[in-house]
Amino acid sequence: MKISARIGMVNYINTAPLYEVWKQTVRRADWQVTEAPPTVLNRMLHGNELDLGFVSSQEYALHPGEYRILSDLSISATGTVGSVFLFSNVPFARLGEGLILLSSQSQTSVSLVKIILEEFYRITPRYRVSMSSESSEKEEDLEKPAAVLAIGDEALRLSAGGEYLYRLDLGEAWQAQTGLPFVFAVWAVREEFCRKSPEIVLAIHQELLRCLREGKERLSEISGLVAGRVPMDADACYRYLQGIEYDFGSEKQEALTRFFEYLVSRGEVPATALPLKVCGKH
Repeated sequence: MKISARIGMVNYINTAPLYEVWKQTVRRADWQVTEAPPTVLNRMLHGNELDLGFVSSQEYALHPGEYRILSDLSISATGTVGSVFLFSNVPFARLGEGLILLSSQSQTSVSLVKIILEEFYRITPRYRVSMSSESSEKEEDLEKPAAVLAIGDEALRLSAGGEYLYRLDLGEAWQAQTGLPFVFAVWAVREEFCRKSPEIVLAIHQELLRCLREGKERLSEISGLVAGRVPMDADACYRYLQGIEYDFGSEKQEALTRFFEYLVSRGEVPATALPLKVCGKH
């Protein structure tokens, strides 16, 4: 059998309203799905190991000539997101030159926390990237961090554990400063795949949107299905998923443009990241 599309899916709970329905209902053996955290999918998409997938918003900005963004799809939040936190045992304004342990699982969240601390709070901490904030804190030969950035299911677990006195929701902090939602991930398609296989891109796009519509209708059921991964109770999972947004309308595009403007001004991405290239508008 010939593989016609290589698809990357983030395997966090926040994708469950779409991905659980996809797993249950999409029967296309020629569409090969890879589950992984955002940074792994970023690397695979850039390396032409995937044709399209949910990736960190910043991955698009780093290589804008390589991708287009599928319309109507994102992982975003207006205000509190509930699964992207900076945790600390001292007030954030006092972090100063303290060490911040950064999650290695999302480029976007790493850049966002730097923008919030350096541009909004006007402090300049030091940073260290680690695969797991929990395991790295136990490494006795390394300096103990003053705060840790965690995302996705790990952030949900740390939040439920209550071991930190302070937690900063990055989506909430961004909205407080900009008045805009924040787009954590987009569905990016490799440019050459769009050109060579537009009918496959369209078919996958339609299935993604169908799965998302059905998943929203079945949100209570899906919450009960996936809550045990954290673990959290089904009601808490339902409330959390209610706060996750999946659209990519004009306000989300404005928000992503604002984020990219910060990244360009900080020299983290090329100026060609703007304007956004969105395909598949309906």
